[in-house]
Amino acid sequence: MRQQVDVIEALEEAKLQKFHWKTMVTAGMGFFTDAYDLFIIGVVTTILGPLWNLSKTQIGLLNATSLIAAALGAIVFGKLADRFGRKAVYGVEVAILTLGALLSATSQDFTQLLLWRFIIGLGIGGDYPTSAIIMSEFANRKNRGRLITSVFAMQGFGLLVGPLVASVLLMTGISHDVVWRIMLALGAVPAAAVIYLRRRISETPRFLLEVKRDAKEAAQVVGRLVNKEVAAQAATADGWTPAQFWLRLLGTAGSWFFLDIAFYGNSVSSTLIMKSLAPNASLLHTTLVSTVIFLVFAIPGYWVAAFTIDRIGRKTIQMLGFAIMAIAFGSLYLIPNITAMVIPFLLIYGLSYFFTEFGPNTTTFVVPAEIFPTRLRALGDGLSAGAGKMGAFLGAFFVPVLLSSIKLSGTEGIMTLVCICGMATTLLIPELKQKSLSASYGSSPKVKTANNQHAAS
Repeated sequence: MRQQVDVIEALEEAKLQKFHWKTMVTAGMGFFTDAYDLFIIGVVTTILGPLWNLSKTQIGLLNATSLIAAALGAIVFGKLADRFGRKAVYGVEVAILTLGALLSATSQDFTQLLLWRFIIGLGIGGDYPTSAIIMSEFANRKNRGRLITSVFAMQGFGLLVGPLVASVLLMTGISHDVVWRIMLALGAVPAAAVIYLRRRISETPRFLLEVKRDAKEAAQVVGRLVNKEVAAQAATADGWTPAQFWLRLLGTAGSWFFLDIAFYGNSVSSTLIMKSLAPNASLLHTTLVSTVIFLVFAIPGYWVAAFTIDRIGRKTIQMLGFAIMAIAFGSLYLIPNITAMVIPFLLIYGLSYFFTEFGPNTTTFVVPAEIFPTRLRALGDGLSAGAGKMGAFLGAFFVPVLLSSIKLSGTEGIMTLVCICGMATTLLIPELKQKSLSASYGSSPKVKTANNQHAAS
């Protein structure tokens, strides 16, 4: 007869297996879509500027409106996921994203496109807390950082596919009035592909046990996943105070806010930055240069983080990333005439991208999914992501203005100060490397390490 293990122990100490990877892909496809939709608007507004005679303010609003909507979506979906359960809302956010992407491609004027980009943003924002929390609560202790990071690393492929799609469509010779519509409509495809999978996912055992207090169902879910006889157990109170919650939120939300000012300011406006560097270059040329930078620097950064985060630790990687970003941006500001030296500029700019991904762009996604108790985890994550998207809005909206007023080097000087602020807020977050989720709030004393005799590994 198989020996029984308790719910949390069985989940935390399980080996990596099929359900982990299926959950990762199901969650990750949303972030592929998020990145594609958020990048592609920069190319679209470059095309629409002369077609629709858009002002700089209108371009800034189109670039940034999805981000302000994402802040709202993250907070709302986070609250709903803590109130009604992760399963109850999962899949709704990508359905909203799919609808918004399709409708945005039919826009006839600035106002319509602005509205549909807002709808897209709500879906993108909702994806942040729901996907992060679901992966976190299904993950094992040993590989949790790697699994959550792998979900987020799908963003890197979206950042790569966006400029690739744009480049191919621009090379076809198709009318620009058709090209931008195709670019936006394609954002619906990967999102639509995972709606069914997300609606079919099980409720997380931690929510069942610690919030819903349904130990029997939690045991059944875990038993099916790890193929073990799992005993139902009573949940223990987490004992958290409001002060603890708000202090940690200051660390997660603050660091995500500052990170996204720099990341989205540089990413959404990447074609404008390349144009500032080479004013006579064509849109196709600047888009291809952006593609190469994402491929050579950004993509490896995500995956280096994924395979080292459970050994090096989240806080260490985040501090290192912010520090190198500050040095890189500071160099672009301080080195005389650096914008006239294209290759050195691109190498330093690319280095900042690597340490953005192997650094705070990854860890600010991982940490909020771990350090709050189950009953507040999605809300804490949603508020953190919402703060990030507020920073992203500021970056995407103001970088085009800064580029035209204080030029490229001055803009990167401001990004240096932003990264220093990110380092300061990082000091407020704890390290949960190789620890149980329960260790973040001192509950579930039954959870054992991999060396325990009942460990499932």
